[in-house]
Amino acid sequence: MNAPVKYNSERLMTVLLAPVVSEKATFIADKHEQVIFRVMQDATKPEVKAAVELMFKVQVESVQISNVKGKEKRFGRFMGRRRNWKKAYVCLKPGQQINFAAEA
Repeated sequence: MNAPVKYNSERLMTVLLAPVVSEKATFIADKHEQVIFRVMQDATKPEVKAAVELMFKVQVESVQISNVKGKEKRFGRFMGRRRNWKKAYVCLKPGQQINFAAEA
């Protein structure tokens, strides 16, 4: 495996925007030991991994990223569109856990 890349810690603090709290996210967390985050549009997998390890003090096994298309919405007779966003599925190493209830 290649050596870990050093990132700017200020940049890493801004990469993760929010945890995704939904029924699907809870199911995935229980079944696959994965946590889902909303991340910046230009975030990369190694950056997301470094950010999660820095902020939550856990070891990350892998990261999968998907782009989520913004929904078309109507406001009266005007069509609008929500902005696109990026979602990161963070797979934690066995025995690792992030508890958002305890963090707050």
